[in-house]
Amino acid sequence: MLKDQVFRIDDIYIPVRRRRTLDPAVVEAIAESMLEEGQRTPVLLRQDGKRLVLVEGLQRLEACRSLGEETIVGVLVRGRVK
Repeated sequence: MLKDQVFRIDDIYIPVRRRRTLDPAVVEAIAESMLEEGQRTPVLLRQDGKRLVLVEGLQRLEACRSLGEETIVGVLVRGRVK
């Protein structure tokens, strides 16, 4: 079973192809929701050697970053997403 964990935002690598999908309007809406309700859905991460790579949840990650958070709730998954 996958378990929610807390990760430092600065330790998460965001692949270039994911960065291109960033939508500032969505980030702002998610940040507003997080202020009211907190983070409801964890981001998905995978281990790649010593670094953590974002698999899913760029908008949530950036919303947390915009709120000044230093950590985010995530789940470690196996494998690569193509």
